[in-house]
Amino acid sequence: MTGPAIESLRADREELLAIGAALTAAEWTLPSGCAGWSLQDVVAHMGALYWLVVDATALPDMAGVPTEEAQERYVESRRSWRAEQVLDDYATVSAKALDALGGLQELDMEVPLGDLGTYHASLLPNAFAFDHYTHIRADLFAPRGALHGPPPPSDELRLEPTIDWIVAAAPQQNAELLASLDGAIAVDVSGTAARSFTIGSGEVVASVACPAHDLVLWSTRRAAWDDLDVTATGREAAIDAARRLHVF
Repeated sequence: MTGPAIESLRADREELLAIGAALTAAEWTLPSGCAGWSLQDVVAHMGALYWLVVDATALPDMAGVPTEEAQERYVESRRSWRAEQVLDDYATVSAKALDALGGLQELDMEVPLGDLGTYHASLLPNAFAFDHYTHIRADLFAPRGALHGPPPPSDELRLEPTIDWIVAAAPQQNAELLASLDGAIAVDVSGTAARSFTIGSGEVVASVACPAHDLVLWSTRRAAWDDLDVTATGREAAIDAARRLHVF
């Protein structure tokens, strides 16, 4: 069975391969929206993540290393690669990983992801869909990235599994922040992939409303609320906590 997250990944895989094939040698070296990473580094990162599913021994051993630091090291280990090598690697490993992730969807088990939290196996494809959605649209393309012109679509196909990951990940990845609140934060997502959900437990003490794409941007700290279509009501301390939510 192929789920929505796998279909989202297949669509964004084709988009990324087309984007990469059209880049010049100079464009590959341009800065991305990830501080210190070029466009090539972002694609190298996305390929490395897929190797974690297919064969983690193809990567440097990062046992016990925090997630963000591990990603930096994976990228650094590929900096000597040519752009064509990075894109070919992504094309090869992504095809294998999509099959592997499709199989994981069928497993009834919990999977620990280190400091990112522990999730049901069926949600792992959503983590990759979220990663692809964010890096392609927010980090490769302007205003943060160097590429101009329209990015790939932000449609139901891509946004539904991406928001699913945010809903699942936000409570675990912000546990300390949420513990400081005497209540929960309600989020009302409008437009494409619209839904409502709460982060935390207890009485709702703050409410945040925004379109789905803007939720991705502020929850990944790619943009501040003042630059997006975000409104909030409730206790000031809880609103401040909502601003500081961070999802990986």
